[in-house]
Amino acid sequence: MRCGSVVLTISLGLTLLGGCAEPSERFANRASALGFDASRVEGEGFTHIVFRPATPRPNGGRVLHVYLDGDGTPWEHGGPAADPTPRDSLVLRLMALDPAPGVYLGRACYHGLAADPRCTQALWTDARYSEVVVTSMAAAARRLLSATGHVEIIWLGYSGGGTLAMLLASRLPETVGVVTVAANLASAADLPTPLCGGARPGGAAGHRRGRRSTPRDSEGHSGIRPRLLLGGAVAACAR
Repeated sequence: MRCGSVVLTISLGLTLLGGCAEPSERFANRASALGFDASRVEGEGFTHIVFRPATPRPNGGRVLHVYLDGDGTPWEHGGPAADPTPRDSLVLRLMALDPAPGVYLGRACYHGLAADPRCTQALWTDARYSEVVVTSMAAAARRLLSATGHVEIIWLGYSGGGTLAMLLASRLPETVGVVTVAANLASAADLPTPLCGGARPGGAAGHRRGRRSTPRDSEGHSGIRPRLLLGGAVAACAR
């Protein structure tokens, strides 16, 4: 009985410790389980966490797939969240299905970086699509291209990441495609949450010749499951 009690106590303790892990820690653990390593890349004034396959994939030519996640949890318990890192790993699972070279580009102040002195809560709440956010992500993407040796980008954005994908596509002439999953492509003024400093995701990037956007409606994000399409392109379809 005593031995069984000790085992039960240890088991409960480990469960409680696991439950207390920060969202950024849980996300990193999921990434590791899917075979991705984490690293840092500097943007414009901010550091970004990047996940990429631990085992390099075939070069796949000129194009790098850059995955952008949703807004995560900007708000919590009636106020700005302490850690806005996404609680769901859908985008990681999509990238795991993609045989092409790809990276997950995290936002400024996400993935355990919220305590950085340069970060303010506005960067994951009202100003999450602002000029400073987009500028830093664009700089980080350019550094990734330089590091990997690729010369073209296809952006793959989920939810708010799709909004950022459209904004970033207009900044980087290396863009050859945009795929959005459950993204809001209305103007910033029309988004459900009032935003400050936001640009127009459906503007120049969406209409420039050669750009393609594929919105996928998840009907509240609850009916999304990943599917790998022929040729290695990743999208999502309703259940």
